[in-house]
Amino acid sequence: MHKAGFVNIIGSPNVGKSTLMNRLVGERLSIITSKQQTTRHRIMGIVNDDDYQIVFSDTPGVLNPSYKLHESMMKFVSTALSDADVILFVTDIFENKVNHEETLEKIKNHNAPVVLLLNKVDLAKTQESLEAKVEYWKEQIPRAQILPISALHGFSTDFILPKLLELLPEGEAFFDKEELTDKPMRFFVTEIIREKILQNYSKEVPYSCEVVVEEYKDQPKIVKIRATIFVMRNSQKAIIIGHQGSKIKKVGTEARKDLEQFINKKVFLDLYVKVDPDWRDKDTKLKKYGYE
Repeated sequence: MHKAGFVNIIGSPNVGKSTLMNRLVGERLSIITSKQQTTRHRIMGIVNDDDYQIVFSDTPGVLNPSYKLHESMMKFVSTALSDADVILFVTDIFENKVNHEETLEKIKNHNAPVVLLLNKVDLAKTQESLEAKVEYWKEQIPRAQILPISALHGFSTDFILPKLLELLPEGEAFFDKEELTDKPMRFFVTEIIREKILQNYSKEVPYSCEVVVEEYKDQPKIVKIRATIFVMRNSQKAIIIGHQGSKIKKVGTEARKDLEQFINKKVFLDLYVKVDPDWRDKDTKLKKYGYE
């Protein structure tokens, strides 16, 4: 008996979806920062065994869209809901209300089983407050199976896989058993660079940036990468570059170190910054940057 299915991770921004995804897959596929809207795409991570294949999906945090980029991000969430065999709904002990009521209603009315993961329980002040939060979510999604966890510290995460294997349907594998993800290497290069932008800049600047890999040359001893960071205004370009190029150099150094660890080869990274006005609100530009 072979089981296979899509287990899609849904939830508000900053509840720990990407941390959970990386722990479940055993690889650092999703970038992680303390800022909201870190995840912009649907990223699949595939876990294989002789008797099963689980296709996990990390998705953008649910929100009420402010511009077309947000709308595209929410389309990834909608797609993940539509093809889910099991929904992993992630919340945390601090969340009192889901950012997007429509998504919550879709989960309530979905045919797929729901496992609700109450994350960050290590930060709960009292056992009573934790129990109250569990009761609240029982009322919100009565059919959900609730599991308090800490994705960061691995508390109770070992119980997730056996639970999913109970719920997954029988079926053949969707992907080759050697596959880890559906994304190409260029995608992860852009994500790692974008992670360093999120970590090194504040306010609106990181949310105005998009990264494109212009060239990726995998040579025997080194990978040579040329990438462009697109921003919306000249003032943002100046901030990204920094005084005498100090900020962009720091981003490049940090990204290169992570890329070398991810690719397991020496990396030469060449970064450029260009202005692309209003890219977040133009359908043609969003399509160009992979937001289908």
